[in-house]
Amino acid sequence: MKIGIVCYPTYGGSGAVATELGLALARRGHDVHFISYAQPFRLKEFDERVSFHEVKIGAYPLFEHPPYSLALAVMLHEVAVKEQLQVIHAHYAIPHAMSALEAQELLRESGQRVSVVTTLHGTDITLVGQDPSYFTITRYSIEHSDAISAVSRYLRDETYRAFGCGACQIEVIPNFVSLEEFHPRAAGCCGDGAAEKTLMHISNMRPVKRLQDVVRVFARVREKVPARLVLVGDGPDRAVAEREAEALGVRRSVRFLGKVEDVAQALRWADLYLLPTQVESFGLSALEAQATGVPVVGCDAGGLPEVVENGVTGCLAPVGDVEAMAEGAIELLADAARWRAASAAARERAAEFSTDRVVPRYEALYATVVGG
Repeated sequence: MKIGIVCYPTYGGSGAVATELGLALARRGHDVHFISYAQPFRLKEFDERVSFHEVKIGAYPLFEHPPYSLALAVMLHEVAVKEQLQVIHAHYAIPHAMSALEAQELLRESGQRVSVVTTLHGTDITLVGQDPSYFTITRYSIEHSDAISAVSRYLRDETYRAFGCGACQIEVIPNFVSLEEFHPRAAGCCGDGAAEKTLMHISNMRPVKRLQDVVRVFARVREKVPARLVLVGDGPDRAVAEREAEALGVRRSVRFLGKVEDVAQALRWADLYLLPTQVESFGLSALEAQATGVPVVGCDAGGLPEVVENGVTGCLAPVGDVEAMAEGAIELLADAARWRAASAAARERAAEFSTDRVVPRYEALYATVVGG
């Protein structure tokens, strides 16, 4: 099958999933074409079945904000014609699904048929899409796509609630993880046996990630357990986290790594993963941590409970309940037997979301719309 994938190339769950999906599809014999304004950050390996098409945006004095969505629609149309695409898979409703639908309409006029599959990832529904400026166009994109998927039951239900798309059939296809790439550290490697435990958080450091809570949980843990905090990624709230660490007197025990290419290797240094987000549509980084054998402490909100089993693979607490999260973290880190059990359970849980289990569900979805 010939598949076009349009996604954001920057650090974030939707871009990571879209890229890993495309690479997995290529390994399964499909021809995959990525279309975006920059090469996706996880598109690092060469594959003869994978191509990247860069969207060029003209800089005209008339436009204070160049219309990327139109340039994207034109590029999607061009690639679909040249490569005879059968499916355009849009990751994120706005602007990707709308641009895909515009390209589909242009192709229809020339007699070429291409199906549009849209995957909803989170803030395109819970934040951006519900903004009055985008609400109507987001709903239109959902209702007119040939197939819709959401990465969690929570996100599917939130889409129905917010947009009233009662006639839409939204299929839940969860995010996935490569168990070969994300695997536990070898015995005696990294921090095994170390007196100081490593707590880790990875994100684009937006306000929704609640970086202050990450630091506050760590500060409380450090009062009971020798520990350090490693923050991976970058974003607008990095300075917020730095100030909070200074205010709580733990700045010397907090390390900011910035953006890291090899997330799996970074996670193998961790003993515990912190994700106290306001709401996660799924929690890809939590899944990747679990695949690496790292228990997760986070919030009982959004789609995260569909990934992390409270009391089994980690600990979930109400949003903002720093004390409860810290208590759960301390219980895991202070009891070696309990940590080992949670680590083993985390790896077992992650296997339910393996690439080999999830990617065929996308293939089946493609086959349905192409066959129809």
